[in-house]
Amino acid sequence: MQSSNPVFTRSEGFNGRGGTAYADFGAAPTSPSTHEPYGSTLTGSGRMTIDTVVQKTAITLGVVVLAAAATWILTGDVVTQNAFGDPVLDSGKTQLLYTLSAVGALGGFALAMVNSFKRVISPALVIGYAALEGVFIGAMSKTFQLAFGDGVVTGAVLGTVAAVAGTLTAYKVFDIRVGDKFRKWVIAAMFGFVAVTLLDFVLHFFKADLGFNGFGGLGLVMSFVGLGLGVLMLILDFDFVEQGIAAGLPERESWRAAFGFTVTIVWIYIELLRILAILRGND
Repeated sequence: MQSSNPVFTRSEGFNGRGGTAYADFGAAPTSPSTHEPYGSTLTGSGRMTIDTVVQKTAITLGVVVLAAAATWILTGDVVTQNAFGDPVLDSGKTQLLYTLSAVGALGGFALAMVNSFKRVISPALVIGYAALEGVFIGAMSKTFQLAFGDGVVTGAVLGTVAAVAGTLTAYKVFDIRVGDKFRKWVIAAMFGFVAVTLLDFVLHFFKADLGFNGFGGLGLVMSFVGLGLGVLMLILDFDFVEQGIAAGLPERESWRAAFGFTVTIVWIYIELLRILAILRGND
């Protein structure tokens, strides 16, 4: 069963092309690019399991959280007092938050593309992606809290945890099986969603945006759509990992799985943060 997820398409095992679990790497399927046994460079390192995926995902998400916390703390108190004792925003620190958010977002996107299309996954690049996403999330979250008040960040974090736990529970309890039509529909919807939001972002510079990325009613609808897509992508992630384990991939591929989960979880968090911010702004 072939994966359409760009994170997993470079790995034969995630696409059901790796064959059944093999006894040793010397009998593994060959890579189409090198014609060498797939995973032969990691002889004796073991195979990917649920435990190794959980461990690598915990490491990757831990880096995201640490980088976000460091960004939040090191940027200091953005609210200061003027000569009359009234609270005012420090324009320099506010600009710093916007700059860090942009650097983290663009850098994270670049490394996401590299990780998505690398045939041999690089743990260092996965960690680098997590660190940049952490900087982006830390700066963005602090900006949102300043703009929309306490509670939006905490709510988004708790909502993300609930969404991931709830999706995993539903996936296992209801024994969800991913079919080709479902997979193609979700991937097509995801690319369509990204294309529309990017178009609206570009139109914003020409004062012609439609409000898909805004904080009005249309922006709220788009964020709910994005949240729904994030949950569906999480289901695909679970399925892709099961396929990789069944194919007997080397343990190294646990980093690819961790990267895929991190991309989806960050997506869900951002959409939840926007939803709570818009609802708070409309109170």
